[in-house]
Amino acid sequence: MADNTPRLLTVAVTSRALFDLEESHALYEREGVQVYSDYQRSREDDVLAPGIAFPVVRKLLALNAGAPAEAPRVEVILLSRNSADTGLRIFNSIQHHDLGIVRAVFTSGEPTWPYIRPFAANLFLSANPESVRQALEQGIAAATIIPEAAQAPQQRSDQLRIAFDGDAVIFGDEGERISREQGVEAFSRHERDRAREPLSGGPFRGFLSALHELQAAFPAGDDAPIRTALVTARSAPAHERVIRTLREWGVRLDEALFLGGRHKGPFLEAFGADIFFDDSQHNIDSARQHVAAGHVPHGVANTR
Repeated sequence: MADNTPRLLTVAVTSRALFDLEESHALYEREGVQVYSDYQRSREDDVLAPGIAFPVVRKLLALNAGAPAEAPRVEVILLSRNSADTGLRIFNSIQHHDLGIVRAVFTSGEPTWPYIRPFAANLFLSANPESVRQALEQGIAAATIIPEAAQAPQQRSDQLRIAFDGDAVIFGDEGERISREQGVEAFSRHERDRAREPLSGGPFRGFLSALHELQAAFPAGDDAPIRTALVTARSAPAHERVIRTLREWGVRLDEALFLGGRHKGPFLEAFGADIFFDDSQHNIDSARQHVAAGHVPHGVANTR
């Protein structure tokens, strides 16, 4: 793989998001690094089960089918706080599952987020909330993927389906601030009065643009390998500004659900989302009952 060949999309994922490492992680928390290291070395030939982000990663890498090996459309980078020694089990599992991941960083306990930017990643998925916050502060789209006790969600189709919240994710959090400070009626009035004024971009604007560019590499229609959706609590008249903003950006979302405050989980299940991104922990807790969900700790809803 050529070093500087441009990718249409690059995603960085941590080992704990990619694989089910909850048993060994709990061991590390209880008994420390040496016991954890001994545990991983003694099991380095035991294949790790898929984690919460595994289905998304597999579908992303499948988008390289038909592309030259030296110029893939998508690259997934592994970032891990393991050492290279204890990380051997992770790479063995990557090979077992036939995942096309060839680049990795092992930091021996140090933060992984500083390596996201040198890899020019468009998205960072991690089980560590602080790493995600640090990445967001660096202007990188990032989300906290909470590992589940159960196995990764079952794949319902080969098509990659990604859903996004609007305010504080794709867009800035201006509208959400007004809604919280002045109420829903003031928010609706504000959005109606500024319907032709584009919204500011949020932390996932760049990722959405890269995903749109990747979509453009494939024929449109029912057989398209990627489908996207906006799933927002907005409703009329606040819908118009969203539509005009996306038009101004030149970005297409295949579906737009303006739910007016309805619970998002059942709608995400109906859409068949492989992953959903939202800034509200409440919405994430609801969505996780139906689909994999990534919390984006950005904006007024996450002020510490």
